[in-house]
Amino acid sequence: TTIMFEGVPNYPDTSRWWQIVDKYKVNIFYTAPTALRALMREGEGPVKKTSRKSLKLLGTVGEPINPEAWLWYYKVIGDSRCPIVDTWWQTETGGILISPQPGAMDLKPGSATKPFYGIKPVIVNEIGETLKGACRGRLCIAQSWPGQMRTLYGDHQRFIDTYFSQFDGKYFTGDGCRRDEDGYYWITGRVDDVIIVSGHNLGTAELESAFVAHPKVAEAAVVGYPHDIKGNGLYCYVTLNAGEKSSGELERDLKLWVRKQIGPIATPDLIQFSPSLPKTRSGKIMRRILRKIAANEHDQLGDTTTLADPTVVESLVENRKNK
Repeated sequence: TTIMFEGVPNYPDTSRWWQIVDKYKVNIFYTAPTALRALMREGEGPVKKTSRKSLKLLGTVGEPINPEAWLWYYKVIGDSRCPIVDTWWQTETGGILISPQPGAMDLKPGSATKPFYGIKPVIVNEIGETLKGACRGRLCIAQSWPGQMRTLYGDHQRFIDTYFSQFDGKYFTGDGCRRDEDGYYWITGRVDDVIIVSGHNLGTAELESAFVAHPKVAEAAVVGYPHDIKGNGLYCYVTLNAGEKSSGELERDLKLWVRKQIGPIATPDLIQFSPSLPKTRSGKIMRRILRKIAANEHDQLGDTTTLADPTVVESLVENRKNK
């Protein structure tokens, strides 16, 4: 039996999901990191009001999960007894391609671990050379696999151009990836989610993970905005944990924190505190809207009908830093 939850995880309160788990004795739970970070804001209290003893396996999907959210998921939701499968796949792949096998391999918080049976991932550099060993680059799939997308309806050439033309016939996923010395794969986010600051490529996933590692931060989204000197500046939207207050002192502390975590080039230019971020009903952050607000182009937001809460955007526009 599969139970599908439609709605938001914090109504009527933030223990809603765990009440459903207890009521229906759910044993496998699968959700997105964005939703987990939203629940982390409220602390452990709402979770600990429930049993969750039926749970045996936890899953995460949709975007890279930062280690802090992974550990909270494992320790608080799963009571440190449920393995987590951090699954990497795409609509186009027809199924999961990189994922842990629960109970069969060691888990690393934030890593999708290793490829599934028969899957041949490769990491290539910007000119398509296959990289060996521990490395960082673009994730491709070298060979065919069951269930993969075969064409785009009515436009097969676009299918070829989009997925197979960049790197010598390999399937290009569009994702950045790191492989560590143990052969574990770490998805670093979409390669187009890279901000070039003073000639340096900075991945938004790495920047956001640095923010969320701060004990007062629940969630962050980083976008670029036009900067006269650096080409692009770093505009950072930050949501704090419940009970935490924004202040100039905290803003300065966060800038130093990220600088220390990544390096001087990653020092945030602008930080805007917000109670929440613009998300679709499925929990995806609408970065297009964040980029427009950061660039002070709030009159060009485009279609916002898929937003779960349009009032979030109104608040962001009103309190934007780049006026």
